[in-house]
Amino acid sequence: MSPSPTASPREPARRRPAWAGRNYSLLTGAAVVTNLGSHGALIAAAFAVLESGGSGGDVGLVAAARTLPLVLFLLIGGAVADRLPRHRVMVAANALNCVSQAAFALLVLTGDPQLWQMMLLTALCGTGTAFFNPAAEGMLLSTVSGEHANRAFALFRMAMNGAGIGGAALGGAMIAAIGPGWVLAVDAAAFAVAGALRAFLDVGHIPERTGGGGLLADLREGWVEFRTRPWLWSIVLQFSVVVAVVGAAEAVYGPLVARDRLGGPAPWGLALAFFGIGTLAGAVLMMLWKPRRLLLVGTLCVFPLALPSAGLAVPLPVWGLCAVMFVSGAAIEVFGVSWMTTMHQEIPEEKFSRVSAYDWFGSVSMLPLATALAGPAESAFGRTPALWGCAALVVLVTALVLLVPDVRRMTRKAPAKAVPAGPGAPGPAGAGPLVAAGHGAPDGVTPG
Repeated sequence: MSPSPTASPREPARRRPAWAGRNYSLLTGAAVVTNLGSHGALIAAAFAVLESGGSGGDVGLVAAARTLPLVLFLLIGGAVADRLPRHRVMVAANALNCVSQAAFALLVLTGDPQLWQMMLLTALCGTGTAFFNPAAEGMLLSTVSGEHANRAFALFRMAMNGAGIGGAALGGAMIAAIGPGWVLAVDAAAFAVAGALRAFLDVGHIPERTGGGGLLADLREGWVEFRTRPWLWSIVLQFSVVVAVVGAAEAVYGPLVARDRLGGPAPWGLALAFFGIGTLAGAVLMMLWKPRRLLLVGTLCVFPLALPSAGLAVPLPVWGLCAVMFVSGAAIEVFGVSWMTTMHQEIPEEKFSRVSAYDWFGSVSMLPLATALAGPAESAFGRTPALWGCAALVVLVTALVLLVPDVRRMTRKAPAKAVPAGPGAPGPAGAGPLVAAGHGAPDGVTPG
């Protein structure tokens, strides 16, 4: 590859695109490392509970212990990330995740872990994630050049999703070979490596933040930014329902349908793998395509998220279920990149993390309730009607969002001409990247 246009004659040729600067490379590399570890660790935590004598209900309690702090602390995490240097918040959160996962691993490897101990350590990990996600999204958005944002977001998401697929497969194999404790230890090491990478981020181009009027004042200011943008709050409300019903269908009903109608867990695992492959295909598409009406295209691509629930309701044969999972995976990536590009161009840099926190909070807030009610809904209405209801809700709330004028009319803006301000600054030869959920998560969770 030839040197960038701004490089001196003596500067060696770049091995990466001119827009993929130092911060982009560090953030992407760190996200790959943590996703490789975390996706395997999620499986390992479930097997650690079961191997200690726990039931399926205990597995659910440990999973809920991770989710609850995420909901409780997201808004505070967003305000903190807009007050303190974001890379320091990210490193501190990674350190907390590292320590909690290392302690979890030690318990599993050396003793007989109690349910309350596993719940506590998992809750600490969820707390770290609550502070990490808004800071990470703000950091990524602040270092992306407007001209290259679409491609940068797509490539970041492709790397992150690819690492998640590989991490789940590797984690499953390692659990079978050496046990869940060692997989949790690998996850702790991954957080340590990722935190070290993030410590080297260059933040010289980001304006220094003032303390303002306090944490509550920052939260109020973020709320004003959120509620005064109809396109923002309407899509977050949409995803509060979409994430909830899709999560219930795939986490609760999917395994049950696979057990009763498809021949066991292997076909469901194959279908989930095709969803992951679809996300990679969608990311590749968005590296090549820059739709002008960002939110209209993105919202239209939410409709296919109804397909997996409908496919389980029929139920489709395995090959048909794999096909609809692939399509829905590709579609959500088109939405995710479009969403992050819109956030990048519409939200002031100094408020990225707070607005992101409201986005995340709204998108995941109903997920624990939906998964808890999935069983009672099946008992009351039957599994097939419950799955058709999930599909119908996705279609309904997505159609309602299209009634919001800003969603239909939001267009991609021509990038402002930027002047590079250092190795991490945005610009034609500068830096950049992303995440999404709220709608594209830096380290695993995808609320929307």
